[in-house]
Amino acid sequence: MFQVTFSEQAISELNKLDKLAQLEAVEPISGLRPADLEKPREPLGRFHRGGETLYRLRSGDHRFYFDIQANTLFVRYILHRNSLEDFLLRNKLPVTETQLVEQHSKFWKYLESLTKKAG
Repeated sequence: MFQVTFSEQAISELNKLDKLAQLEAVEPISGLRPADLEKPREPLGRFHRGGETLYRLRSGDHRFYFDIQANTLFVRYILHRNSLEDFLLRNKLPVTETQLVEQHSKFWKYLESLTKKAG
């Protein structure tokens, strides 16, 4: 078993959920063992980006993106399964954390602009 830590983005996403949903979302990652990471099987996946090994774990409607730091799983992102950010990460498109945040806000501003034009 590993210790699990969360980035600010991941904590922010967790805090949007009620307490029971938080526990249900975190349960799959808190039960991971070293053997699970050696040979990932669905709902766990592994990919390489920028010389780093990252893992993706599906948990309900969310995806946990994390890496291993010593004996700790560091959750970098928690993304909703239908989000643009999740699509970009799953498809391994070259994008930085800053670009993810910028893209998220630009995407929603774009949607808002469409509704204003229609109205």
